[in-house]
Amino acid sequence: MNALTELFTLNCIALDDPAQSRADAFAAAGALFAQQAGLEASAIVGFLNAREDLGSTALGAGVAIPHGRVKGLKQPIAAFIKLKEPIEFAAPDGEPVSILIFLLVPEKATQQHLEILSSIAQLLSDPSARKSLGSETSPEAVCKLLQGWGLHS
Repeated sequence: MNALTELFTLNCIALDDPAQSRADAFAAAGALFAQQAGLEASAIVGFLNAREDLGSTALGAGVAIPHGRVKGLKQPIAAFIKLKEPIEFAAPDGEPVSILIFLLVPEKATQQHLEILSSIAQLLSDPSARKSLGSETSPEAVCKLLQGWGLHS
């Protein structure tokens, strides 16, 4: 088992999302989290924007890990969104982003939360994992890839 196994479920994966800007992508994540955890979508967008204002969460190579601490959240939750078209995200390499993994953690972040963020960063730093995530067309396959990443390495 790894830090991502319990984090991803089918209802938190969106493929070919039509977002055309960071605001659109954050709104899509807010809607997913609202369904998944009963949180208010606008509050989620606020937490994500507050973190993004500190510096871009884009890693380069077309991927980003927008994340934030959420008051009242009991467990970390995540969402995977693959965009239909890449968007500008102030990435260090200047490349637009098309794969976003959103992570929300309780307000009082713990070592576990840092480990989850680190696991996601390692996953997205792996060229073959990025290629697989970018080319998959079924939410089930993406979910399986995310849940199983690192188990066989």
